[in-house]
Amino acid sequence: MRLRMGDRFHFDGSLKIFSGTANPDLAEAIANALGIKLSSVKISRFSDGELYVRIEENVRGADVFVVQPTCYPGDKNLMELLIMLDALRRASASRITAVIPYYGYARQDRKTQGREPITAKLVANLITTAGADRVLTCDLHAGQIQGFFDIPLDHLTAIPLLADYFLEYLGARDDIVVVSPDVGGVVRARKFAEYLRAAIAIVDKRRPYEIPNVSEVMEIVGDVKDKVAIIVDDIIDTAGTMVNAAKAILERGAKVVYACATHAVLSGNAIERLNNSPIKEVLLTDTIPLPAEKRIEKIKIRSIASLFAEAIRRIHYNLSVSMLFKREGEE
Repeated sequence: MRLRMGDRFHFDGSLKIFSGTANPDLAEAIANALGIKLSSVKISRFSDGELYVRIEENVRGADVFVVQPTCYPGDKNLMELLIMLDALRRASASRITAVIPYYGYARQDRKTQGREPITAKLVANLITTAGADRVLTCDLHAGQIQGFFDIPLDHLTAIPLLADYFLEYLGARDDIVVVSPDVGGVVRARKFAEYLRAAIAIVDKRRPYEIPNVSEVMEIVGDVKDKVAIIVDDIIDTAGTMVNAAKAILERGAKVVYACATHAVLSGNAIERLNNSPIKEVLLTDTIPLPAEKRIEKIKIRSIASLFAEAIRRIHYNLSVSMLFKREGEE
């Protein structure tokens, strides 16, 4: 039997959803989609700033999911996740799944020069040691991070969600080109283009040596002239890459440029950059909460709660998570 997003099940009470303080609105939306209430946890601080966590209901033998993206402030949110995992393990939860919609430190996934850490692997070790039995996350910056974990990891993607928005907004047309803002995002762009039945183009960019968050557009591989361009990425951080790519695409004759990404990091003066950019619209998900001061008219948000809810439902009942991304007729 093929299960569909939004199918309802009866839960016997063994499924419990806890939320950290990083993105309680998303956790609430996930719980609502599952038809259950968030479980109770007390999170506070001692006078010296140390975190205190107390699970306020019985979890012995329960299947527990902790929703906590490790977004800004990353160190605080990560530590909170680790302490919650430890508390649940010591409270005898049967299985603990760390639901991490945005996995921070993912861009530090390898050594690019001597004496650098591989922080993405360190964080994976910490989460496992703290007590997680499995991890549920979305659109990791680098796919190989899945291999950093010695516990099961389910990797979701927002690509169908984002692509559906543009199918509804733009309709079926043959002048769309999907653009990857760098060579590393080609696989993501190709998957996105498959949903829109569109061609792809690639921005060949170069970063000045040892200057973080700075990129220089070099060339565009592919035809963007007289096209409706959609730039797709996993993260928008300072927005420099996205804005530079949009300018280059328009200079080469594109009619209009849209942008989309899963994770709205939006640090520094990203909002100002996007607001002043030639990008017509920026589509993001709510893996990271977007404060009111960053909600400019150009930014649109689509909630990813139903996707996480369905994945949690499938994990709880030991059903296939990968079936979520099968198209009609595929086995």
